[in-house]
Amino acid sequence: MFTIGVVLYAIGSFVELLIFPAQLFFISLGLLTLLDALLIFLVKKPLSYQRTLKERIDLGDANKIKLTIVNQTRQPLLVRFYEGFPVEMQERNRSYHSLLLPHKDWSIVYEFIPTKRGDVVFNSPYFILSSVFHLVQRRILIDDVQSVKIFPSMNQLKKYELMVFSNKKIQTGIKRIRKIGNNSEFEQIKEYIQGDEVKSINWKATSRTNSLKVNKYQEEKSQNVYCVLDKSRSMQMEFDDLSLLDYSINSILTLSNIMLKNGDKIGLFTFSDTIDSKIIAGKNNYQMQLLIDALYNQETAFKNPNYELLYQTIRTTVKTRSLFILFTNFETEEALHRALPILQKINQKHLLVVVLFQNSDLEVLSFRKPKAMREVYQSIVAEQMTELKTKIVAQLRQSGIQTILTLPNDLTVKSINKYLELKAKGML
Repeated sequence: MFTIGVVLYAIGSFVELLIFPAQLFFISLGLLTLLDALLIFLVKKPLSYQRTLKERIDLGDANKIKLTIVNQTRQPLLVRFYEGFPVEMQERNRSYHSLLLPHKDWSIVYEFIPTKRGDVVFNSPYFILSSVFHLVQRRILIDDVQSVKIFPSMNQLKKYELMVFSNKKIQTGIKRIRKIGNNSEFEQIKEYIQGDEVKSINWKATSRTNSLKVNKYQEEKSQNVYCVLDKSRSMQMEFDDLSLLDYSINSILTLSNIMLKNGDKIGLFTFSDTIDSKIIAGKNNYQMQLLIDALYNQETAFKNPNYELLYQTIRTTVKTRSLFILFTNFETEEALHRALPILQKINQKHLLVVVLFQNSDLEVLSFRKPKAMREVYQSIVAEQMTELKTKIVAQLRQSGIQTILTLPNDLTVKSINKYLELKAKGML
């Protein structure tokens, strides 16, 4: 017991010796915390912030977003920054850290690759600030909500434009099509030179001048072409993360750009149960921008297409013979039969091309070697549905309607080839 008493007495004496240093430590810590709070909260706006981005962002392209942060105080700041990334980026935990010296700026650059058209919102960012003591933290929310428009990429338009108007057509899938018949306009009479076609010799002009003269023709231009986009529920099907509507919009813009470069007038109709967009055919400098503005945020309406309304709109709006390229999808014969009488009426006055889609997933299933009974059934159903789509195409062609059946990834090339073919044959 005596030993225990001695130990307790020694501990008590030691604790009494530590009380004053502990009190001094906590008082100093409190004062330092108060000083740290003053350093962090005394300046109303310790940081300036700016987000720099384009007003127009291209779909599928890497778009750089620049953030500039400036320390407006006379002290270094530890900054942890959380950007208000768009929901589409699925970035919730990424943050940026830096020790920002007085009156110095800090630049952050990251890439945003949009995968959907339409409007995208960049939300308000916020900062977590602390001084070099790191005892107090301050959260600052920046009111900076920015909405930007996501447009289809212009890179694809330029790529296919180069393909069509260069000598590299065959390597890239664009066909070199020989002109059939005479679909040209007379331009002038000129002197015959070696290589000119004999059948183009103008014998009357030759007899008057005693020298060979030939007629020179130019390709007929300024023809009206309308792209018609079906926005019904059947266009919602997705392949490789893009819906049939997305594939169609990309192809419409690419094809329209080529048509305008070729001298034709371009117009647009979009419809489902109502007529949503209507642009009269033209070839002004701003015509392409009109199409882009009309298509960048189009979405499917999940309703049945109203072909009767489409026909009435075309009949009252388009008075001259035109080429109509309809981007749609018929999955059943019943759907075709409801629309076929209307399509035939359109084709009587105009030249109609119907674009239909093959299901790439069904193509894979129908050719896959089955290993189990379930796969046998899947293969049979896939083959039947593929044959049904072929039958639908045959019925359209029997009705005198030009038809394109394509996989989604091949849509742009096949649409361009069809347009070039029709121009070469002079069918419009």
